[in-house]
Amino acid sequence: MPYTADAHRQPPSRDELRARIPGWGADLDPKDRPSVPREQRLETGAHWDFPERQAETTPHEHSLEHRFVTPVFGTSVPLRGVSGAIRRFAYRRYSEGQTAHWLLLIAGDRVDAWESHARSLFSGAPDNPVTETGILGEAGHHPVASRFGRGRADVRHQWIDPIIVAGPWIAAPVVAVLAARKTLRAFRGA
Repeated sequence: MPYTADAHRQPPSRDELRARIPGWGADLDPKDRPSVPREQRLETGAHWDFPERQAETTPHEHSLEHRFVTPVFGTSVPLRGVSGAIRRFAYRRYSEGQTAHWLLLIAGDRVDAWESHARSLFSGAPDNPVTETGILGEAGHHPVASRFGRGRADVRHQWIDPIIVAGPWIAAPVVAVLAARKTLRAFRGA
């Protein structure tokens, strides 16, 4: 259920909760709470109860549980492309308490990484996986000794790291060559 002011069902009254849950509301009376003097509202100097809202020039995604984004917001990664569509779907369809929401956001991140690699291939300066992974820096810093015997938590999945890092770089040219061959065959056959 979304946390909005006009929720479909009202929360139970204090009397209902007190009857249903033993001991509920025992600290509602300030005389029963020893921390009351520390809970007094301090003067903060703020001249507002709710801050002015930042203008939203482009739509920003927010949880189903909330009616709107916080008064001040921003994003380091604006939504775009297929990854943006995946993220928008995750926010529109699933609550933050559902696993599908988070799995879709992770999938959106992976798709965004692939989109970034594809954009770099078509730009004037494509990514360089050899230097960007830091593999050349390991040669002078005991690469084998630093990987084993030091209590590292990532030892179990180190075998798959080169596949994950190099896989897209190997797959992209193969897919490009296959697509070019198929296009040439279709062009020659027409």
